[in-house]
Amino acid sequence: MIFPANPQASYISHKKELEQAVLQVLESGWYILGSQVNAFEEKFAKFLGVKHCIGLASGTDAVHFALRICGVEAGDAVITVSHTAVATVSAIDWLGAKPVLVDIEAETYTIDTQKVIDTLKLNPRGKIKALIPVHLYGHPAGMEALGEIAGQYEIKLIEDCAQAHGSKISEKYAGSMGDCGAFSFYPTKNLGAFGDGGAIVTNDDNLAEKLRKMQQYGWKQRYISEDSGYNSRLDEIQAAILNTKLNWLAENNLRRRRIAETYRQGLADLPLHLPVESPGYFHTYHQFVIRYEKREELRKYLEKRGIIAGVLYPVPIHLQPGYKDRVEIGAGGMEVTETICRQILCLPIYPELTDEQIGEIIGCIRDFFTGKAD
Repeated sequence: MIFPANPQASYISHKKELEQAVLQVLESGWYILGSQVNAFEEKFAKFLGVKHCIGLASGTDAVHFALRICGVEAGDAVITVSHTAVATVSAIDWLGAKPVLVDIEAETYTIDTQKVIDTLKLNPRGKIKALIPVHLYGHPAGMEALGEIAGQYEIKLIEDCAQAHGSKISEKYAGSMGDCGAFSFYPTKNLGAFGDGGAIVTNDDNLAEKLRKMQQYGWKQRYISEDSGYNSRLDEIQAAILNTKLNWLAENNLRRRRIAETYRQGLADLPLHLPVESPGYFHTYHQFVIRYEKREELRKYLEKRGIIAGVLYPVPIHLQPGYKDRVEIGAGGMEVTETICRQILCLPIYPELTDEQIGEIIGCIRDFFTGKAD
């Protein structure tokens, strides 16, 4: 059997419910900004404990639009990390703003708050307009400290929640702690559609109103553009799928946490660096990321045994050809980022994995270290 590292959205687990949701849209004849989108926006906002959710065409659009509605313009600078999906940085660059990339914490893989402070001190006040922490792999960034920093320097705080559907700090969900939160519903996410999709959530009425207009040509009234705008809409079929799958998100996240704990117990005595969960944080394990200095040897060994372990992400954005000359490196350099990118390996983790399969994966990893033959 092949165990993929990061499978696309599950269909078989809830086949009947998902087929009914899609059929309902097809029979309605309404495919753009209809009842399914409205229902999902209300349901997801309620789940997160925020006032507004606006569905968009992708997670990249969500980051881009969040920057726009927060007043970031071409020529401004935005702090984020280099160890993230390239979408985080491409959304900044596409706006014409300058990505200022800082290092991450070695344990949580999220943005290093001290490096953020040091970078802000080095830049003229007013140059940097926003800060985008990425809740990577399902572990939230240190939002309490980041909120204080954003307030002190009068910059906008935009959460990249693409890998953190349902993640929490105490009782506050990822997406609810900044000025706004940007979500992706790409099929591999904890809450994934069957195509592209995204959303912005916020408690700010003014930002929500701006976003509603920006989402569709600047319209407040149909065909009348009060402002310049775009076309970025979550479609009805994807909304119906998300609206259905949201019913299982909490349960699926708990299953991910149980799988993570099984991995942790089964691998604890091996020379691997295992994921951590900060006190008071609720990690949703979009990925279960281990570190090992001879990463490629282990990855190839597992692949021969039918276990596909992923590498998210092998090359930091500041070293990628398309961006290395378009970004600025923040204070303190990128030592942690560059080190961990040579070591990380993502083990298969998704709710459909059985206990028997998890045991097989653990056994294969143990075999690697004990030198057992294939």
